[in-house]
Amino acid sequence: MQPTNSEPRPIIECRKLTKHFTVSQGLFGKPHVVRAVEEVTLQVNRGETVGLVGESGCGKSTFGRTLLMLLAPTSGDIILDGCNLAKLPERLVRPWRRRMQIVFQDPYSSLDPRMTVERIIAEPLVINGIATSASERKDRVASLLSQVGLHTDCMSRYPHEFSGGQRQRIGIARALAVKPEFIVCDEPLSALDVSIQAQIVNLLLDLRDSLGIGYLFISHDLDVVRFMSERIAVMYLGRIVELGPAEEVAERPRHPYTQALLDSIPVPDPQRRRHLSLLSGDVPNPMQPPAGCAFHPRCSRAITGTCDHQTPTLEESNGIHSVACFNPIDHARA
Repeated sequence: MQPTNSEPRPIIECRKLTKHFTVSQGLFGKPHVVRAVEEVTLQVNRGETVGLVGESGCGKSTFGRTLLMLLAPTSGDIILDGCNLAKLPERLVRPWRRRMQIVFQDPYSSLDPRMTVERIIAEPLVINGIATSASERKDRVASLLSQVGLHTDCMSRYPHEFSGGQRQRIGIARALAVKPEFIVCDEPLSALDVSIQAQIVNLLLDLRDSLGIGYLFISHDLDVVRFMSERIAVMYLGRIVELGPAEEVAERPRHPYTQALLDSIPVPDPQRRRHLSLLSGDVPNPMQPPAGCAFHPRCSRAITGTCDHQTPTLEESNGIHSVACFNPIDHARA
């Protein structure tokens, strides 16, 4: 059935996407399996931003790279325009790559210091056989620089001559070069000053609205994700534990982990005191995850005999807001 105008049009979706790594412990040590991403099901629609939040080490970046097939999935499906990329051999995946790109976290290390800006942005054009003549490539690079707010005089300069915000704009221009439909933004603001972060956020939003791009916006900053996103997915130890509309998740979180993340956001007004459900301990070792719900050792709402033995599944509570918890927060009773 063809989607109607009122139905969302997914650009990309994954079903039970899993990524494990095998790690050896020393020369004669027994190999261990790192469960980085565990059975994640998610879709991103055209012109939509889905925010992905969680603590460092919870699998956000690994999930983003696996979704783009930069890392081969252990199991699961990745559907792009009806094609299951996870089932294709590598040589057949390459033609699909131009439709999905990535903006990396660190603008200092993601650009080749030996290449001029023109070569950096033109490289994907050359690889994909777009704008085959030198003059076409130059015109396309100039147009892309203008699109991200940089002057065309930048083309002959090298990455070290730019500030962090300007380098991130160059990285965004490179991602836009092949006219992708979907971009993973892997913590694109974390290496930038706060004042520059606002400029990059506004640029990404303008590009999304004008080009109809879908974003997976990965961050640990819930305030930025709330501003950027239509929906928010919360990840803990490789699993999505809460998913819903951005305002719904931010104002009425149902998972104790989401509530703790929100409570960790500093409040500048000393008069606005609130009860804090701060997290204790660190994210567990993904090589030795806890039995049952992975969050139960840190959870004040854990049910003995249930949470420490069974793994909750992501289930919808009101048709649009899903949570994976045996004892979710009920705001109606609060």
